[in-house]
Amino acid sequence: MKTSINFKAVKFDSEAHNFRYKTFDYIRKDLTAHNEYWQEDKIADRIQKIEAYCKERSGRKLQKNAMPVREAVVVIKEDTTMKDLHDLSRRLQEELGIRVFQITIHKDEGHFDKESREWKPNLHAHLVADWQDLKTGKTLKHQSFHYSKMQDLAAECLGMERGTAGSVGRLEAVEFKIQKKERELKELEEKIDQMKMELGSKKFNDLIVNDTNFFGAKQIKTKETIANFGNTFKLYNTQLLKNDNELDNKTRQIEQLHNEITDLKKENVQLKGKNTALLTNADVFALEKKKYLDSVAEALEKAIRHRRYINPQADRSDDKDLLQEMNNICNEFSQNNHIPFSALEQIFTITEIAAGLFSLLRLGEGNEPEPEYMPVARKKKKRRNIRY
Repeated sequence: MKTSINFKAVKFDSEAHNFRYKTFDYIRKDLTAHNEYWQEDKIADRIQKIEAYCKERSGRKLQKNAMPVREAVVVIKEDTTMKDLHDLSRRLQEELGIRVFQITIHKDEGHFDKESREWKPNLHAHLVADWQDLKTGKTLKHQSFHYSKMQDLAAECLGMERGTAGSVGRLEAVEFKIQKKERELKELEEKIDQMKMELGSKKFNDLIVNDTNFFGAKQIKTKETIANFGNTFKLYNTQLLKNDNELDNKTRQIEQLHNEITDLKKENVQLKGKNTALLTNADVFALEKKKYLDSVAEALEKAIRHRRYINPQADRSDDKDLLQEMNNICNEFSQNNHIPFSALEQIFTITEIAAGLFSLLRLGEGNEPEPEYMPVARKKKKRRNIRY
């Protein structure tokens, strides 16, 4: 399955759409409960911060035509998790300076197939990002290869196939349509030839209604004969339409299965290679384990921030209540992101990390030297080399 990510200027109603603050007629309300949401800032609040930082950093106001907040729609799989999207966000920030501050997963959009009436979900996620360059205070400037890099990162982090480059994809689509039209033309010609043969056969002669007049001569009863031919042509036309629809449906199913087989073969080869390395190389195993636990700890930290964001006034002074809330967060995080609870238990065995997470839940961002929005250099925050 292929993925793609494309950033555009954020729309004025993005939050209403993304967080389902309003009811929309193109969604299935019975599936909305399966959506997932995360944010650390509202769009209006982030724009204010961007404008203030631009003035502080450059001494000038942000340009009126600037697009400091942008939004991407990312194609995802059924089992894509919020952690996967946090991993993608981290890579976008590390390699391209793009800082995602809102993520929503939508599983309630799609359509019913016209023929099979089967539900075809449009699985996707919305990433709303801060596009400000923290070195200059202005908006980030990217070149064409940076946008190609975004596609690579999306495919890598979500475990999906990279989308085809635009020009190649369009060419393949046109060639496919040409081939499809050629097949349809050939089938239509064959059916027309078959109908011509049948029109000249005895079968169609039987449709002619004859009568004997007063003088004993045979003559065609026009009204009845026309009615017979009309009904027969309607029947043939219905059958031709049915055959065309069945053929198209089967062709789509076969093509979809071929694509799935190709994807599974690629995934199988990759997993075999990775499995061999993990089993035979202790250093690779240790490195992969650390990378995994680091990403889990980072995603959990974002989940805790989100909990404080949506419920900032909760009383967290009691240690027992704090522990229970943390346990609830971890259980929900584990279930939604398909992460073994044992991985979270291992993270909490490290005193420094556990203390930081509990402090974040109890005190929020107020106990940090600088807000997360500010550049790392201004925070003067040392990176911790944690060994698991």
